[in-house]
Amino acid sequence: MGKRYTRSALAIVALSLGLTACGEITDEDRQFDGELSVLDAADMNDIMLNFADPDEAVIFFETSLNNEPDRLDLRRGLAKSLMNARRHAEAVLVYEQIDAAGLASNEDRLDMTDAYIRGGGWDEAQAQLNIIPPTYETYDRYRLEAIVADNNKQWEKADSFYDIARGLTTSPAAVLNNWGFSKRIRGNFQAASELFRESLRNDPTLFAAKANLVSVRALEGNYRLPVIPMNEPERAVLLFEIARIAINRRDCDVAAGLLQEAIDTHPQHFEAAVAALEALNNTACS
Repeated sequence: MGKRYTRSALAIVALSLGLTACGEITDEDRQFDGELSVLDAADMNDIMLNFADPDEAVIFFETSLNNEPDRLDLRRGLAKSLMNARRHAEAVLVYEQIDAAGLASNEDRLDMTDAYIRGGGWDEAQAQLNIIPPTYETYDRYRLEAIVADNNKQWEKADSFYDIARGLTTSPAAVLNNWGFSKRIRGNFQAASELFRESLRNDPTLFAAKANLVSVRALEGNYRLPVIPMNEPERAVLLFEIARIAINRRDCDVAAGLLQEAIDTHPQHFEAAVAALEALNNTACS
C-alpha cells in the first residue's frame, strides 16, 4: 500500500516550495526538489484518489492522460476517480478500454464488475466474474459474487459468498450489512436483525446498519428504537424511518407520535419529518 498524505502535509509541501521560490536556491533546495519529483511520480495518483475532491481527481487524471496517453496507471486512476464521483457509466468505458487493450488484471475486472453493478449491468458483471479464475480469492471478489447472486435470487450461493467475504476482511461491517439486507429481502427478518447487530458490533458508526436494523424491526411491528449508539440527528432520522414504515402499515397514530418525537429530537429544523406529519394530519389514514 502506498504512503498516505494528509491535506496538512500537502499544505506544508506547498508552503516549502513557496518559501524556496522567494529566496536563493541552494544545493539543498535542489535535492529537496528532486525528492519532491519522486514523490509526485510515485504517489500523486494515490493522493488524488484518496484526498482530492472526486471531480477534481477526474480532471487531474484526464489532463495527465492527455499528456501521457500510454500510462496504464493514469487510466486506472481515471476509472477509479470516476467511480468515486459516481460516474459509473463513464468508469465502465475506461475499464473496457483497458480490457480491449489486453491489459486488464483480475483487480481491474473486479473494479469493472463493481462499475457494471452500480450502473445496473448485471449480465456484464456476471460475465466479468466468470473470467476471473477461481483461484483468485479476495474479499472484493466474494463480496461482488454475493451481490450478483442476490440479484439472481441464488440465495444459497449468496449466503456462501457473504460468509467467505466476512472471513477475508478485518473490517466486515459493510459486508455484514449487505448480507443482512439480503436476508431482509427474503423476508427472514430475524436473521437480518442478527446480521445488522453483528455489523454494528464491528463498526458502531455505520449508519446504514442502524437504519436497516430499525427498519426490519418496524416491519414486524416493533416501533421502538433498539439500544444502539446514536447521536441526536441519527436518533431523529431513525425515528422518521420507523414512522414511514408505520404509515405504510396503517399504524397512523403511532406514526404521528414518532414523527413528532423526531421533530422534537432533531437539533435543527427537520423539514422532511415536519412535511410528513402535516401530510399525515391532512390525510385520512386508517
